[in-house]
Amino acid sequence: MVWKCRRGAGKSRETDMSKVLVPIDGSVQALRALDLVLKQIAEGRSLEVHLLNVQPQVLSGHARMYLKREMIGDYYEEEALKALKPAQDKLDQAGVPYIASHLVGHIAETIDKYTRTNGCELIIMGTRGLGSVSSLVLGSVATTLLPLTDVPVTLVK
Repeated sequence: MVWKCRRGAGKSRETDMSKVLVPIDGSVQALRALDLVLKQIAEGRSLEVHLLNVQPQVLSGHARMYLKREMIGDYYEEEALKALKPAQDKLDQAGVPYIASHLVGHIAETIDKYTRTNGCELIIMGTRGLGSVSSLVLGSVATTLLPLTDVPVTLVK
């Protein structure tokens, strides 16, 4: 399931523009990562901004038994829109064009696949201090993503 929103992104883009992916989960850390992107743009770096929210798939057999596919899809979309809205508002306010998408799946693997599919050259993401010792430093998604991806990843506290 994919939902995309293209705001201000035109077809006449600079050829030297780098594509940057900012995974958005609705956290303060994700918005800090976006702040870094906005700072780089303000300093003159040409970036095509991609926002991505990944919703973990509802795996419970009970939930799937009692809920229609459309209801689950609506839930994914509602949660994604809620998570993406503060980031979209920030970019709209700054007048920065972006592409916002949401997908369903394993978070780190889905971020990596989106990066490859859309030609993103950099991932800038927030970290969270939850979980095991490695997750305490990096965040569980970052810990899982780093060995998967071939592009540079900037982690923002």
